Amino acid sequence: MRVTISEIKAMKQRKEKIPMLTAYDYVTAKIIDEAGVPLILVGDSLGMVMLGYESTIPVTMDDMIHHIKAVVRGANKALIVGDMPFMTYHTSVADALHNAGRLIQEGGAQAVKLEGGEVIAEVVKRLVDCGIPVMGHMGLTPQSMYQLSGFKVQGKTPETARKLFKDAQILEQAGAFSIVLECVPAPLSKLITETVSIPIIGIGAGPDCDGQVQVSSDMLGLYCDLVLKHAKQYARLADSIKTAVTDYVTEVKSSSFPTMKQSYTMDESLLESLQR
Repeated sequence: MRVTISEIKAMKQRKEKIPMLTAYDYVTAKIIDEAGVPLILVGDSLGMVMLGYESTIPVTMDDMIHHIKAVVRGANKALIVGDMPFMTYHTSVADALHNAGRLIQEGGAQAVKLEGGEVIAEVVKRLVDCGIPVMGHMGLTPQSMYQLSGFKVQGKTPETARKLFKDAQILEQAGAFSIVLECVPAPLSKLITETVSIPIIGIGAGPDCDGQVQVSSDMLGLYCDLVLKHAKQYARLADSIKTAVTDYVTEVKSSSFPTMKQSYTMDESLLESLQR
């Protein structure tokens, strides 16, 4: 049985921290799932991590569904949350319902994630009323990078802090089962976490959130040239991969790979019959 939204909410009530990671493919999802991560996010960050875009904005519904399907096949226990791409839930409630339904029905996700606060509350309520679990996302919302003038910490002024505090409560009232807070000052995140009853998952939002989410490629050290302030590298797989590939290239060129250990044999009498 998969983890449910009720179990995620219960983790907050018993003060059990909630680890969450991103995954975009079958193999990564399988490893993360087997390691015991209860929440897996198929984020639109795949646009940057998997597809090489400069932002999340070009990501389409078809992109998301393709990757969600792979992750669902790889993870049997974790709750899979799929990001709704840019402008797939802003134009109308009807569009939001249609697109969220695709992530659930075609992709196989068990929940969707939307960026924004009060402005998306009506959409959140309607999705929840129709049986689609919703995770909110506030603070640094990458889909709004142009409006925010880049990737910057949010909530450092009285006005923006007040808005985030209010928006978290509005999303809770709309029926969201949890909220991601991205790049928000730790004291403000702590206050929000203590105020709302639903789990707050932080990324660059301090240690007092109910849980933490990291982009798996950041945490695994696949991007060693850029280490974000809020990301901790638990490995440096980029270095290991480069070393392995370099060794492979060297061995192929020197004819030391493959050896007979990696080769298959046959009855050599068959060869003799072929030469007659």
